Formats: sequence, structure tokens, C-alpha cells
Amino acid sequence: MADGAVNLTRLSRKTHYWATLVVTVPVLVIVASGLLLLVKKHWAWVQPTEVRGTGISPRIDLEGILASVGTIPELGVEGWEHVRRIDVRPGRGLAKVLLQGGWEVQVDLGTGRVLKSARRRSDLIESVHDGSFFGGDAVRLGVFLPTALVLLGMWATGLWLFWRPLVRRRTRRSGPPLSPGPPPAGRRPS
Repeated sequence: MADGAVNLTRLSRKTHYWATLVVTVPVLVIVASGLLLLVKKHWAWVQPTEVRGTGISPRIDLEGILASVGTIPELGVEGWEHVRRIDVRPGRGLAKVLLQGGWEVQVDLGTGRVLKSARRRSDLIESVHDGSFFGGDAVRLGVFLPTALVLLGMWATGLWLFWRPLVRRRTRRSGPPLSPGPPPAGRRPS
């Protein structure tokens, strides 16, 4: 093996070793929250299951949606300042109203009736996943972005550590054919 390959392999092992220690906690956070996000549509604890409303043409306006949400006294919605966003799904006859407190209220676009109200944790989990939960852009760009770059480096060094022995084994197996060499001592060539 050439000296360059030996040095690259040694550097790859050291990089892999120390990088693993550096990114352990952020990677654990990313993987755990990513797993929860993967199952968000299948686990109501993460994100409420979506129900169907009546009709596909909205018959109520935004003020009607806000008034419907206001009919649930325990949510305390009195105005637009309590609403973070509205996700209108005409194909399902539904408007999802996401509130500042982490609740989701599903309103029928045909009747204005509240179909479902439940805690929505997927947005919080997403902010944990991208690092913004821990301190906004400072942590997202200062910890989670470098973690992604270190993981990219670990991927490259891991490929090198995997590929190099394969090439070495192939080279040994398909090495140059053995030459007959000199005859054993005491024998004359015929």
C-alpha cells in the first residue's frame, strides 16, 4: 500500500473516531425527532389525524373560521393574535387552524362546524429537529449545520475505510502471475 493511502486511511480513522464524539448529542436529537416526524401522520400524539369536512367549495370566510374556533372556550381564542396560521384543504373540505399555544382546530369549510380540536406537537418536534428550538438561527446554524457537515465528512471517510480493504484484497487476489523463478539448488535445468 502506498504511503499516501496509509496516511489517508489513518486520517480517516482518526476523523471518524473524533467526529463521532463531537456530533453524538446533535445527531441523537436529529434522529429521534426525525423518527417522530416520519410517523406524524400515523400517530395522533404527534399530529392530530385529519378528518373530512363537507363539500370541496368553501362556504365560510376567514371570519367564520375564527368565530368557529372561538366557540371552544378552553382555547381562549378571541382574535387573530391567537392564530399562528391556517391551512386550508379544499379537497378535504377542511381548514386547520393552528393556534399559538400548540393546538390545532379542524373546521368544516362547508358548515363552519368544529370537527376536531387537539394538541399538535409536530411543529415543536420540527423545531427541535432543525435546532431552532434551542436558540433560533444561532444554534441552527452554529451547531446543527456544522453537525451536518461533520456527518458528510464521516460519510466520506467511512466510504474510504470500507472501499480501501476491498481494493487491497482484489489486488492481492489478482496480483501478477507467479514466475517460475530459478531452479532448486542441485538440479540442472532440462
